[in-house]
Amino acid sequence: MRIEAAERGPAGRVESGAQSSFIATPLPRPHPVRRRAILAAHPEVKTLIGHAPVTAAITLAVVIGQTLIAAGFGTLGVSYWWGALLAAFCIGAFANHAMFVVIHDATHNCIFKANDLNKWVAILADLPNTFPTAMGFRCYHMKHHSHLGDYDYDADLPSRWEANLFGKSALGKAAWMFLFPVFQLTRLGRLKGSVPMWSRWTFINGGCVFLFDLAILLCFGPNALLYLFASFWFSVGGLHPLGARWLQEHFTSDPAQETFGYYGPLNRIALNIGYHNEHHDFPDVPWSRLPQLKQMAPEFYDGLKTHNSWSGLLFKFIFDPQFTLYTRVDRSEARNVAIRPR
Repeated sequence: MRIEAAERGPAGRVESGAQSSFIATPLPRPHPVRRRAILAAHPEVKTLIGHAPVTAAITLAVVIGQTLIAAGFGTLGVSYWWGALLAAFCIGAFANHAMFVVIHDATHNCIFKANDLNKWVAILADLPNTFPTAMGFRCYHMKHHSHLGDYDYDADLPSRWEANLFGKSALGKAAWMFLFPVFQLTRLGRLKGSVPMWSRWTFINGGCVFLFDLAILLCFGPNALLYLFASFWFSVGGLHPLGARWLQEHFTSDPAQETFGYYGPLNRIALNIGYHNEHHDFPDVPWSRLPQLKQMAPEFYDGLKTHNSWSGLLFKFIFDPQFTLYTRVDRSEARNVAIRPR
């Protein structure tokens, strides 16, 4: 898919030129509309809505596996720090990324029926991250769905200072991708009407993760903790191909399609997170059934533009000068400002 530079045009159309702001659009969020159309055409899709308890078993297996790998590098000692980093890039990042998808499904209560059980699975999945993320993500992610592309409510949209400072040069975009976990955290302060982040579960989440970190450090040494931290860092940023997943989902120069899918082989170890249109249409369908959703309603998905490679998208984002952090749709202006006529 060709991503081109754009500036705001009438009715949110994209026009060539220097891009110095997000692409404004008066169009409503597309996913509720498509959900209603799919349910009308394929009522059998309702059978996919529900829970996938097997996700909890997968979570436990991955957390145990990450702990064992970390323990192995811990016994080797700090002189093998380079091995810990290499293994984190090649193995650990994929494991931790899958755990982020588990946290994501738990946020949508797609693992168990009970909210508390979903929260506990999310906390379990968060243990290898060395930094508590699950409950914070739970607080703000639902706003991403209900206010997609709205700068004041959607933390997935880069802050304007990010776009101005990092978003237009290859070096700046590479730095932004490397430091992506930090930028995600800085956006929370700009949001309006957010769910309060500090709660009993926030402290439980933090306590569990930091106690796990302490146990890893005391039992296996600093190289074990380095492996886990690097796995976390590469799973969401660090110039790892997995980081391109954040680009794949909603970076676009065309307001007519602001969500994109990825159907490549990495979905097998990324728990189908590439099925992003399907997920936004039906966030109550577990990750394991998203391919079935696409198969049940092919006329709604087969015509959409997709990305074929996360690695290719990462290189394109960095080196294509027409691809900036402003290559995103922002519908917040539509609340107050009419789109100017031609």
